[in-house]
Amino acid sequence: MSGRDPDEPHRTATPLELLYDLVFVVAFGQAANELAHYVAEDHVRTGVLGFAFAVFAISWAWISYSWFASAYDEDDWVCRLATMVQMVGVVILALGLPEVFASIDHGEVLDNGVVVAGYIVMRVPMAFQWLRASRHDPARRPAHLTYVWTILVAQVGWTALVFLSLPIGTTFALCLILYAIELAGPAIAERRKGGTPWHPHHIAERYSLLVIITLGEGIIGTVASLSAVVHGPAGWSVDAILVTVAGVGLTFGLWWSYFTAPWGELLALHRERSFFWGYLHMLVFGALAAVGAGLHVAAYYLERHTEIGPVGTVLSVAVPLAVFVVALYAIWTAMMRTWDPFHTGLLLGTGAVLVLAVALAQAGLDMAWCLVVLALAPVVTVVGYETVGHRHQEALIAAMKAERAERADS
Repeated sequence: MSGRDPDEPHRTATPLELLYDLVFVVAFGQAANELAHYVAEDHVRTGVLGFAFAVFAISWAWISYSWFASAYDEDDWVCRLATMVQMVGVVILALGLPEVFASIDHGEVLDNGVVVAGYIVMRVPMAFQWLRASRHDPARRPAHLTYVWTILVAQVGWTALVFLSLPIGTTFALCLILYAIELAGPAIAERRKGGTPWHPHHIAERYSLLVIITLGEGIIGTVASLSAVVHGPAGWSVDAILVTVAGVGLTFGLWWSYFTAPWGELLALHRERSFFWGYLHMLVFGALAAVGAGLHVAAYYLERHTEIGPVGTVLSVAVPLAVFVVALYAIWTAMMRTWDPFHTGLLLGTGAVLVLAVALAQAGLDMAWCLVVLALAPVVTVVGYETVGHRHQEALIAAMKAERAERADS
């Protein structure tokens, strides 16, 4: 485990990494289902808090493994068995999410014991993998050991919170400290301790694959819930068809929007900007899964199994959609270190579509048609980039390359 070549040509995800991703389909699906259930019951606070907690736990588990694999994936029998154990941990985490949401709803003590147990199952083999890398790649040992101690310290903290059984508000406040420890580990290791040989194009591909997985939650949630409608007494209806079209169209538009930027090329140009890029993606993953949950709420509405009206139903899709758009442009800006005025127009146009959809719902337009309007929101970015945006982006990237070449010559 001496480290992969960060400039290795044609580096792609391995079959082991693709297998590992499958358990995250289950984890994100579980979190999205719980969010949809509590929002439909008009327990929005419970749904949002529980979902935020779940998304960080799920995303961080995936991020930790993927960056390690980008630098040190040997795909030998030890790596495979360690990965299998981590997959077991993700499944345990997913199984513990209903208790987390329920305890937040009751408002007493956070019941995250199963989630923490799953995390321990995941993080112990992760620490073992870093120790194994430190033995085989002594030149980068300071970075490896930084990963190890932050992982272990955070796990001790999470375990202590389970046994302390503190009030839920106090627990969430202490969670912020543990989140800071988790997030600080990679920053210290990569910036101050020598770093690891991660591959920019490989890691960009890995993130894009998880984006596709979270997008899939929109399709899965919509189909699963609409099946109860179309196979019920009412059968197929115009509303069911419109929700289906809106769900697929929205998913496709979000996919197209995300892939407007050449993330691998940008990471290769500026490896030092990878932290903003990697961490902000947690908002992207969460927002996309939440859009799927919102579509699930829309299907509940058609079944008349909700306590919220059409405006709340439309907002359950519009709000995470807005978070996705803002996060996407924030990531682009963090990587480019500049603001393209063209993006201002795209953001205003997208915001106008979102406001229009909610206003139409408030005015009494059928909820399904409002979702069709919402599906046009990503189209603003798509059309903007297909007509003007790509040229803007190419010019900025060319300027970045010229600046880098100039610094290298000097």
